[in-house]
Amino acid sequence: MKITNNIPIVKLGIVAVSRDCFPSTLSEKRREAVVKSLTAKGVNIYNSKVIVENEIDASKALADVKGNGVNALVIFLGNFGPEGPETMLAQKFGSPVMFVAAAEETKDNMIDGRGDAYCGMLSMSYNLALRNLNVYIPEYPVGTSDEVADMIKDFEIIARAYIGLKGLKIITFGPRPQDFLACNAPIAPLFRLGVEVQENSELDLFEAYNKHADDKRIPEVMKDIEEDLKNGTCNFPKVVPQLAQYELTLKDWYEKNLGASSYVAYANKCWPAFQTMFNFVPCYINSRFATNGIPIACETDIYGALTEYILTCVTEEPVTLLDINNTVPKDLYDANKAIVKDYTYNDLFMGFHCGNTPNCRLKKGDLKHQLIMKRLLEPDSEPFMSRGTLEGDIAASDITFFRLQSSKDGELRSYIAEGETLDIPSMSFGGIGVVAIKEMARFYRHVLIQKQFPHHGGVGFKKCGKYLFELLKLLGVSDINYNQPKGVLYKTENPFA
Repeated sequence: MKITNNIPIVKLGIVAVSRDCFPSTLSEKRREAVVKSLTAKGVNIYNSKVIVENEIDASKALADVKGNGVNALVIFLGNFGPEGPETMLAQKFGSPVMFVAAAEETKDNMIDGRGDAYCGMLSMSYNLALRNLNVYIPEYPVGTSDEVADMIKDFEIIARAYIGLKGLKIITFGPRPQDFLACNAPIAPLFRLGVEVQENSELDLFEAYNKHADDKRIPEVMKDIEEDLKNGTCNFPKVVPQLAQYELTLKDWYEKNLGASSYVAYANKCWPAFQTMFNFVPCYINSRFATNGIPIACETDIYGALTEYILTCVTEEPVTLLDINNTVPKDLYDANKAIVKDYTYNDLFMGFHCGNTPNCRLKKGDLKHQLIMKRLLEPDSEPFMSRGTLEGDIAASDITFFRLQSSKDGELRSYIAEGETLDIPSMSFGGIGVVAIKEMARFYRHVLIQKQFPHHGGVGFKKCGKYLFELLKLLGVSDINYNQPKGVLYKTENPFA
């Protein structure tokens, strides 16, 4: 399922630059070859005909791309390039900007056909520093037209997430529960990223929900819920009208409170008072919003919502938020050696949450009750206020476990770990799956524990680490952690262990 709403539409543009002592026709010809390659790969890009050789050209190019709706700019060094005007163009355009350069083409044209863009990238980089600019430069930013086109395809993904963050509002309801201070959320780093935050009381949500009691749209949403659950079991059909009412409440709040922002994610308190006042749990509705590209993080986890939204933009698919929850029993590991393959026992853990994972990510999603809440609130009666989870084993898939988080002191830090969910029965409850990440035990100790990351992690259902890594660099996040391979020690890892 590809997400089409609540994430930006990227309009790429390309501007070629040329140092005036080189033929501008060389940059022009190479730019056209890149555009042709992009077209063949199914990527649309606005092809500016302005060649930037000086400051006046930079102003013309800026007006051209802005006038044609470009919101992600590729500055292409078809030859050495004028480092002053090209970085001025980047500065005036604002992010996201990509710099990339042309490789030489043939031994048969190394006089008039040599562009020296390999050298020009070095001069450009120093001028970026002089202007204090942060742009996207690929891992190896020099290539043929086909190679440059592939780099631009990567940039489109990075730009989508960047633009999304700059237009994002995170709406919250209620403070974090007392026992979940680990999901701390200093606000200042969010504003530095360009993210807006609207914090509301649980009473605001409860009042809005009650005002939707007789909403004429409830039957329509109920039908949609029944369709969504047709391949599973709806154990509590009587709670469906309340769930539909709650969904409409959040939908209307989104539309009425978007304000100057363009996109929304939620971070909502979901216990302990929620159950006793609403008489259901919100987990399933959270999953439905995530399916449509609007993440709702549990337990007022603001940075969890931010993380989920980034993953939504990068993957363009439904994502989830999971607890890094429990170890896999040794006998379950031993019984599934054929599926486990070369993962060690300590590479595995179970990712769990009460029922917020989109139905499309589960083998079979059933509408159930939240067992932990039932134990706490209604241990001796049939489920009532604990109804409303979406439960099932998470389907096997490539994944990226990711989180962007502020430290207690307001410094942004992150981790990225690629892995997979395995087709192993959890034998448990909730939305849950067996997760495999190489060298997880060391990563758990020397990143997650050592750097005080909370137990919530965002999960995208494809390997997208390279895009996240470049996005974080573009955002100015320097503390980026990953699961280091065997033999590469973490700073805090005991070399004598």
